[in-house]
Amino acid sequence: MRILFLVSVAVIATCGLIYELIAGTLASYLLGDSITQFSTIIGVYLFSMGIGSYFSKFVQKRILETFIVVEILVGLLGGFSSTLLYSLFNHLESFQFFIYALIGTIGILVGLEIPLMMRILKDEFDFKDLVSHIFSFDYAGALLASLAFPLFFVPQMGLIKTSLFFGILNVLIALLLIFNRKVKIQRTRTFQLIGTTSFIVLLVAFVLGDKILRYTEDMAYDEKVIYSKSTPYQRITLTSDKNGTKLFLNGNLQFYSADEYRYHEALVHPVMSLVANPKKVLILGGGDGFAVRELIKYKTIESIQLVDLDPEMTRLFKRNPQLSALNDSALFHPKLRITNQDAFIWLKTNKHVYDVILIDLPDPSNFSLGKLYTDQFYKAVGEHLTKNGALVVQSTSPFVAPKSYWCIANTLQITGLKILPYHTFIPSFGDWGYLLASKQATRQPDFSKMPSNLRFFSPDAFESMCYFPKDVAYRTTEINRLNNQALVHYFETEWNQFQ
Repeated sequence: MRILFLVSVAVIATCGLIYELIAGTLASYLLGDSITQFSTIIGVYLFSMGIGSYFSKFVQKRILETFIVVEILVGLLGGFSSTLLYSLFNHLESFQFFIYALIGTIGILVGLEIPLMMRILKDEFDFKDLVSHIFSFDYAGALLASLAFPLFFVPQMGLIKTSLFFGILNVLIALLLIFNRKVKIQRTRTFQLIGTTSFIVLLVAFVLGDKILRYTEDMAYDEKVIYSKSTPYQRITLTSDKNGTKLFLNGNLQFYSADEYRYHEALVHPVMSLVANPKKVLILGGGDGFAVRELIKYKTIESIQLVDLDPEMTRLFKRNPQLSALNDSALFHPKLRITNQDAFIWLKTNKHVYDVILIDLPDPSNFSLGKLYTDQFYKAVGEHLTKNGALVVQSTSPFVAPKSYWCIANTLQITGLKILPYHTFIPSFGDWGYLLASKQATRQPDFSKMPSNLRFFSPDAFESMCYFPKDVAYRTTEINRLNNQALVHYFETEWNQFQ
C-alpha cells in the first residue's frame, strides 16, 4: 500500500508539471511571446495549486474517494487540454481567458492531490518521514517531467498525444486504487464504472491522436493540412490549396509557394550584386532551401554555409519530393554545407569570414528569436563579414510594423555597418522589408552579373524598392539589446493591432 501511494505521488507530480508545460508551450505557439506566456501560465498554475491546497482542508469525509475523483478529473481535463486548446484557438474571441481558466482549474485539482495524499498516508508514516517521502517523490516526478517533455514526448508524440498519455496515467492511478481490494471505498461499482469509462475514452483518443491532431489543425487553417510536426524548437505545419503550398512555423506564415520567388529574389540578388565576385556565402536561417536555390545561379560561388536551428526543417525540405521540387533540390548541392545549430552560438565558435551573409530568420515574435536581431548578434555577424562584403536581413513589414522595421535598421546601423533599406510587395505577406548592410559606404548594387532568368526582380524594380512613402518612412526607435528586447515589444504591439 505504501509503495503504491508513493509511486502515485511521483506519477501525479509528473503529470501535473506536464500539463503546465503543455499549456505554456501551446500559449507560446498560438499567442507568441514565449517568456510572457510561460511566465503567466506558471504564475496562474502555481497560484491555482495554492487555492487547491487551501480548499483541501474543507474535505472532512471520504478523503480517499475525493482523491480518486480528483485523479479522474485531472486525467480528463489535463488529458484533453491540448485538444481543447488547438480546437478552440480560432473559434473563441476570449481564447486567452479560456486558456487561463483551463490551466487554473487543472492547477486547483493538482493542488488538492498532495494534501489529500498526505492525509491518506498519515497513519502509515511518522510525520517527518511522511513529509520527506512525499516531497522527495514529488520533486523526482517534476525532474522526470522537465527532462522527458522536451527530449522525448514532444518530438516523439506531439502535444496532443502527450497530454492524453499523461491523462491516462492519472486515471490509471485512480483505477489502481479502485480495484485494489485492500483499499476500502464506498460505491465501489460506481467508481469502477466511471474510472473505467474515463480510461477507455482517453485510451481511444490516444490511439486516434494523429487523426484528432489533423482534425484540429484542419479547423485552424483555411487550407488542407498535409504535414504537421512538433519539434523541440517549433511547430511545423504545411498546408496546400489549388495554387500551392504554405509553410507555417508556430502558426505564423513563412512562405507561400505561389509567390515565394518574389521574396527570395528580393532577398538574394541585391546583396549578391553589392559584392564583386562573391565566393563564400553564409545563410543564417533559410532551412527551406529557397535562398540556396537563388544563390547557386551565380558561377563565382565556391561554398555556401547554411546554419538553421531545426534539423527537421532541413531534413523535410531535403527529403520530401514535393518540397525539394520547390527549391530545385538545392539542399543537395555539392557546394552547400548544412549545420543545425543556434545561429548566435554558431557565430561565437566559427572563425571563418564570408563575402555575403543572408539573415533569413523568422520574425522576432518572441524573445528567443528577438535575440537574433540584437546589436550583439549583428556585431557577431559583422565580425564574419569580409572587408568588402555585404549582408542582408529580412526585416518584417514596414507597413504593418514600421517601428519594428526601423528598430532593426537602427540596431544594425549602431554596430557600425552602413545600411540601405528597401522593401517590396509580396501578395501573401503584403509590403515586406529588407536591409542591406556593409562595412563600406553605402553604394548601389551592380546588377550586370545578375542571372537573366529571374521571374520578378530587376534593376528597375530595385530602384522603386528603395523609395519609402510617408506612411512607412523612418522612425526613431530604441536599440534592440539583449537586456531590453525592445524589438519584440514593438513587433507584438504592432502586429496585434493590425490583426
